[in-house]
Amino acid sequence: MYPSDIRKKLATGKPVLSTSMPSFEPHIANATYNCKPDWVWIDTEHNPWGTESMGTLCVDGRKKGVAPVIRIPWNDPAYIKKAYDVGAVGVMIPQVDTPDEVKQAIHDAKYPPVGERGIAPFFAGYLDGVSARDVVDNANDETLLILQMESVEAWEQIDEILAIPDFEVILAGPADLSASLGFPGDDATNPKTANVMVDLAHKVKGTGKALATTMSDVDHAKQWIKEGYTMMNIGSSLQYGTIGLSKIFSDIRKEYGVDWH
Repeated sequence: MYPSDIRKKLATGKPVLSTSMPSFEPHIANATYNCKPDWVWIDTEHNPWGTESMGTLCVDGRKKGVAPVIRIPWNDPAYIKKAYDVGAVGVMIPQVDTPDEVKQAIHDAKYPPVGERGIAPFFAGYLDGVSARDVVDNANDETLLILQMESVEAWEQIDEILAIPDFEVILAGPADLSASLGFPGDDATNPKTANVMVDLAHKVKGTGKALATTMSDVDHAKQWIKEGYTMMNIGSSLQYGTIGLSKIFSDIRKEYGVDWH
């Protein structure tokens, strides 16, 4: 599907749901797409994958009406342009701490006249009826630039950051934010982290930005959606698949009196 309708979904204020992609294997990716997420989180920051491993992963998602979002390793133009050019609808940049870093990301992520992203959208060749010119003409209005707020430094400058135009989403990273607040290993269940995330939700209202985060627990995801985090990543298809399978095994063993574990 081109152009992606993810921005229209975000504009409704209703939950726009994702799950993390557990593998770049095509059959696993397509099984994940068939769960009908609105977007998927493709992580190249912590996982040992790069854009050369993706093949047509992003294009396959687009064809199924899913918006692929690639989290890149760092705020670097080499990572940004490769992620968009392989077909990502969104690029997520970790640990963006200052207004200057925000402006640099915009410069590298947007085509002229907004920024100076290099022009080579080769993924267009894999989409029927879409030309490279179509991508260039639509990209600034179609794609998402998602900046992660994960530090006290970023939080202390958040008003200035949110006032900067031309990025679409601010994402609170609960784990790194907790670590920056002095609680490594915690997440949004830590009261201090939760307070910052609640305050962020209030600050984002009326800015035109979408607010995102990631939760592994469904109940926590619902809680934060109510707070305004409408762009929500929930666990992964592998996580919830294994949870379901574990329950099946447990129920059958209980039914037949099996106590091996």
